[in-house]
Amino acid sequence: MKEQILEAIKQYDTIIVHRHVRPDPDAYGSQGGLVQIIRNSFPEKKVYAVGEHEKSLTYLNEMDEISDDVYEDALVIVCDTANEERVCDQRYTTGKLLVKIDHHPNKEPYGDIVWVDTSASSTSEMIYDFYSYGRDKGLVLTKEAARFLYAGIIGDTGRFLFPSTTSKTFRYASELVEHDFSFPEIYENMYKTDIRVARLGGYVLQHFDFTEEGTGSMKVTKELLRQFDLTTSEASQLVSTMGNVEGIKAWVIFFEEDERIRVRLRSKGPVINGLAGKYNGGGHPLASGATVYSWEEADRLIEDLRGICKEH
Repeated sequence: MKEQILEAIKQYDTIIVHRHVRPDPDAYGSQGGLVQIIRNSFPEKKVYAVGEHEKSLTYLNEMDEISDDVYEDALVIVCDTANEERVCDQRYTTGKLLVKIDHHPNKEPYGDIVWVDTSASSTSEMIYDFYSYGRDKGLVLTKEAARFLYAGIIGDTGRFLFPSTTSKTFRYASELVEHDFSFPEIYENMYKTDIRVARLGGYVLQHFDFTEEGTGSMKVTKELLRQFDLTTSEASQLVSTMGNVEGIKAWVIFFEEDERIRVRLRSKGPVINGLAGKYNGGGHPLASGATVYSWEEADRLIEDLRGICKEH
């Protein structure tokens, strides 16, 4: 797969890199890192990073704005996006060749070239793996590319605390920090908390439900979001808030929007991506997302999660 992707990059003069909607640091990191690697390895090529701007991640990168005609005869690469519905900027289908690079389970395959590695801690780790493969074939890793990939790795591993972290992850991280970028600055930007988010976090800890099976749950309604003056995207930073509570095995936070309720599932052991799949979602065994359309459906999901925790 890496050789096929490298040959495709060499073949095309225009390359457009996408990632998923509601991006996290790995989405920005893998996308930005790949763009920088290609730009500096092949300076004659036109390379773009596209998608909606995410205010909380502007410290990492700013997106390019391109017209529809740029996609004509272009290579399109989608990073860190499991299914087509979640690709940010649906013009990704209008290029000449489509490549998928991702570390989520490949339950909804798409693309002409598909590289999926569920053993990788992050898609940013995969992009560094791609660079390692191609460094003797002309690929160049700059300080800026290293900054992107390091940010993506620490974002998706929770600063190397999540079970997805491997010896390869640490090895790649150590090689990345040899480049002259400020990783303390990345930590400061990634983990700083807006006072509104901090106050909602305190509210969540005071009001979440906790069951004898070790299940935690919290419903963040539209009224609650208005009360704390937060968007769903901003409030989603609190997904790990319950994780440090003693005795908790798995937890879920619901964020109400106009026509749906977004679901964030996390676990310390019980496998939850099957549950996410049952409720219009998916993801990793211990970190998944889903969507429900009523609070009654949310209650059924909570009961299902309680059952999973009980069996575990």
